[in-house]
Amino acid sequence: MAHKINVGLVSLGCDKNRVDSEIMLGVLSDNEYKIVNDEKIADVIIVNTCGFIEAAKEESIDTILEMARNKENGRCKLLIATGCLAERYSDDLLNEIPELDVVLGTGNYMEIDSIIKEAFKEKKRIKRTENIDYNIEFENNRVLTTPLYTAYIKIAEGCNNRCSYCIIPKLRGKYRSRSIENIVDEATRLSINGTKELILVAQDTTKYGIDIYGKKMLPSLIQKLSDIKGIEWIRLLYCYPEDIDNALIEEIKTNNKVCKYIDIPLQHVNDDILINMRRKSRNKDIINLITNLRSNIPDIVIRTTFIVGFPGETEDTFNQLLDFLNEYKIDHVGVFTYSQEEETEAFLFPNQIDDETKKKRQNKLCLLQSKISREKGMTKIGKVLDVLIEGIGDDGVYIGRYYGYAPDIDGVVYVRSNGYHINIGNFVKVKITDALDYDLVGEVSYESCK
Repeated sequence: MAHKINVGLVSLGCDKNRVDSEIMLGVLSDNEYKIVNDEKIADVIIVNTCGFIEAAKEESIDTILEMARNKENGRCKLLIATGCLAERYSDDLLNEIPELDVVLGTGNYMEIDSIIKEAFKEKKRIKRTENIDYNIEFENNRVLTTPLYTAYIKIAEGCNNRCSYCIIPKLRGKYRSRSIENIVDEATRLSINGTKELILVAQDTTKYGIDIYGKKMLPSLIQKLSDIKGIEWIRLLYCYPEDIDNALIEEIKTNNKVCKYIDIPLQHVNDDILINMRRKSRNKDIINLITNLRSNIPDIVIRTTFIVGFPGETEDTFNQLLDFLNEYKIDHVGVFTYSQEEETEAFLFPNQIDDETKKKRQNKLCLLQSKISREKGMTKIGKVLDVLIEGIGDDGVYIGRYYGYAPDIDGVVYVRSNGYHINIGNFVKVKITDALDYDLVGEVSYESCK
């Protein structure tokens, strides 16, 4: 290249998509592109899209159209769509958005350098979506979009679960684990650069290793990662309930580097709904799992997601979900309304629920959860927690997280420093003094500042 090309990237959707974005930025950075944060000075703009549910699709299309304006008002010469929406609707995007120059599917993003060069050279529109089951082992550096002290690591790609409402297997391919060695190498590089918290993600982290080692290997992977110097927190997201076994529970319980926190996507608790969702767990299994986790790890924080308004969900089955939450008081809950997605089995199910009913049920569940979350927070008052400091507000109050908060999706801890200066990215001991609906308030413990 005669001169560096400015590249801007907008990443939408889940943390797994974020990792793909960071890998693309790493590839481009290694090939002498200049990464910029201002789309108005970008020669190339990439939108890494999400196509999971209707709201995500709308956000992705709106973002592509917004970025397309920079072809007239900015320096943009090349507009690229990557990710799930690009995989799912590649032809539609090219037909409907003339400003779009390149569409790359979920398995083609590693080609981003050669694709950009080809598009500039050939001056033609390009579509590449033929590599859905690509090899996910990689040696490239990543350009983190998180603070240096926190990084997501994608330990597997794709999914074999085939839930009736989910399009992901068609967009991401079959389940493929990375090797332990490849993941440890990446985590080691991240640690050298200052990462302290590793957040393990996949469509289903609990099945890690079963395809390449013949058995579930998540506890073994965690043990290897916990040996890396500088890593202080290892956090687990997207653990499917049916595969959380005693070996994993024991690893969380006994490994001091593993956050006593687990994300378990339950989606519902009524057996008829779970069967129609093609989920493997049943109400009794879920209750036994929650009970087992809490009896073995008393301080564990559990996060889950529920889908309301799934076809056939009656008031009685919804009330069963309410009753479950009221009794078992999950620490953090995300509530989604069912999205009727073409190409999924549930798209053709009878007894679809109207949007107004879905929204009412979502609001009712969220209202209950806010009450539970505040009650949970109140039990922390008086306790001293290790808090990772992530920023400071205009009022001089620091903002951080304890082990029970994952970034962006859970709460934060507001920390009064009592006159002490705290470096961003450091851990301090904080005495909790108050609880809000989803957040905690505390002050730096004198002991941590000696």
